[in-house]
Amino acid sequence: MTPPAVERYFAAVNAEDWDTIRDLFAPDAALRTVGAPTRRGRDEIAAHFPKVLAALPVHHDEPTRVVVAGPTVLVEIRFAGRTTDGRAVTFDAVDVFDLDDSGTTIEALSTWYDTAAVARQLRS
Repeated sequence: MTPPAVERYFAAVNAEDWDTIRDLFAPDAALRTVGAPTRRGRDEIAAHFPKVLAALPVHHDEPTRVVVAGPTVLVEIRFAGRTTDGRAVTFDAVDVFDLDDSGTTIEALSTWYDTAAVARQLRS
C-alpha cells in the first residue's frame, strides 16, 4: 500500500499544487536531485518544482512501481510532458522518499533520472 504522503505528493505535482507540496515536507526536509544542489526546508523545496517544470507546462508523473520498506518508499515513475513549443518529453525516473513514522510527512526525497537524455529532449 502506498503511504498517504507519497500519493498526495504525486497528485500535487501533477496538479501543480505547490502549497500542498510545501505542506507535505517536514520543516527541515531535504530534496536531492541529480546534478543540482540539495534544497533544504519547505520553502526552498516548494520553490524548486515550478522552476524545474517551467519548460514543461504539460507534465504527468505516473508511478509504475512502489516498494515500501518501513519509512523508505521507492517509486519508479514514467514522466510524460510537452515543452512550451509542443515537443514531447518522456523518461523514466526513480524517487526515494524517507517518511516520518506516520507516513504523512516527507523528511527527505531524492530523485534519479538520466539528466543528459532529458537535456537532449529539451534541446531538440
